[in-house]
Amino acid sequence: MHLSFYTSHMDEMRDFYENKLGLKAKIIMRYEAYKGKKERGFWAQRAETDPKGIAYIFIELAPGQYLELFPKADHQLEHEAPDTRLGYSHFALMVDDIFEAREELVKAGVDIDIEPNKGQSETWQMWIHDPDGNKFEIMQYTDKSLQFKGNIEEDKEKYGKER
Repeated sequence: MHLSFYTSHMDEMRDFYENKLGLKAKIIMRYEAYKGKKERGFWAQRAETDPKGIAYIFIELAPGQYLELFPKADHQLEHEAPDTRLGYSHFALMVDDIFEAREELVKAGVDIDIEPNKGQSETWQMWIHDPDGNKFEIMQYTDKSLQFKGNIEEDKEKYGKER
C-alpha cells in the first residue's frame, strides 16, 4: 500500500515527486489532527506547539499505492548512502514509455543516474534518485519480460520442485 521515508528536505521532496515526477499529494496530515490525543505521544505534543506543521504526506504513485513522507525528527540520524546496509534497497515505478519518461524527467531537471537499458529480465530500466538520495528504478515491461514469463525452470532444477 505504501513506502515510507523520513526526510529533512520535505519541500524539496514534494517538489521532486509532485512537480518533477508529476505525482499528486493525496493526504497532507497536519499535527492539529492529533490535538488532545495523548496516546499519540510526540504527535500530540506537536499539535500543541506546531499545529499547522506537517505530520505526514501521502503522495499517490498509482491507484491505492503511495509514498508516505514524514519530517525528520530531531533524534534521527542522517540518511546513509545507498547500498551500505542490509534491508531496503530501492523501489521501482512503472511507465508505458521509458524513453518518453526520460525526456520528461530531463526537461524537469532530474539527473539520470543510469540511462535506459534492458536488464537481464528483458525489462527496460533506468535509475534516478530523489533529493534525499533514495535511488529508484523507472521500468517498462516488454513482451519478453521475465516478470510475465517467469523463469521457474531454473528454480526447479536447483530445488527439485517448483517453489
